[in-house]
Amino acid sequence: MKLGIRLGRMRMKNPTMLASGILCNGSLLKRAAVEGGAGAVVTKSLTREVREGYPTPVVVGVDCGVINAVGLANQGFASYLSEDLPLAKEGRVPVIVSVAAGRVEEFEEICVRAEEAGADAVELNLSCPHVEGHGMEVGADPAAVSRIVKDLAGVMKIPVHVKLGLSDRMIESAVAAEAAGAEAVVAINTIRAMAIDVDARRPVLTNVYGGLSGPAIHPIALRCVFELYRELSIPVIGCGGVSDWRTALDFLMAGASAVQVGSALAVRGIGIFREIEEGIRRYLVKNKFSSVKEVIGIAHGVKR
Repeated sequence: MKLGIRLGRMRMKNPTMLASGILCNGSLLKRAAVEGGAGAVVTKSLTREVREGYPTPVVVGVDCGVINAVGLANQGFASYLSEDLPLAKEGRVPVIVSVAAGRVEEFEEICVRAEEAGADAVELNLSCPHVEGHGMEVGADPAAVSRIVKDLAGVMKIPVHVKLGLSDRMIESAVAAEAAGAEAVVAINTIRAMAIDVDARRPVLTNVYGGLSGPAIHPIALRCVFELYRELSIPVIGCGGVSDWRTALDFLMAGASAVQVGSALAVRGIGIFREIEEGIRRYLVKNKFSSVKEVIGIAHGVKR
């Protein structure tokens, strides 16, 4: 049974990926690959400067998932690329560096340095819903997406992936990213949300708003992937509420070439990647498919 897939020029042994921001340091990314069986891993989002992020509390559990407002906390790209990326590379699967910035020149600086440090691809975080001047504010503007991706595609030798969030212009931004040279689109990120402590009578998160992840957003993410598959010729990577092999498989059937796993690690543990891989394998064997590629986009009725 063939579970290997290609994302443009990048090859993966199976279609599962560690989503950005879940396991942060290099040794944990290595564990996700070696012990967990992930087909690829994505680093936390790196910025030019050190970011402490928002004051605690930054995470709250709700009935339908998790809301977080970490604030892109990280030690800065230079430190991460020199100290953590080499450890992550020991996992011997593609390591994708997530990059967060507000201006084209910042994206270029970090991405070029990531390539020099050995990254297999970069993922542009154009989807964070709770940091001013970054993420969603950029990704919801197709013209801005086009400028950033076109600039990077002109200087980068490794693939450029674009992570987009839920917005009225998501499809336009994805089409603009492809036209500018992106090799894959990731959809979606967390969705802007909040929680209130009724005893304290105030919002739980210090930032008030955060990003909702987990099972609640999966049907929304699934719809986005389905629509993107119809509009794009480059691969789509599904992200949002993957909790088992079935929620991974429906992403593939909607048109995703790979799936990212995030919040479910807190519940299912690092072995979830292998569980998903084996569940998909059993399904394919039972239904007489010879390759995972045969089910990608099958829910559309007509294979492209």
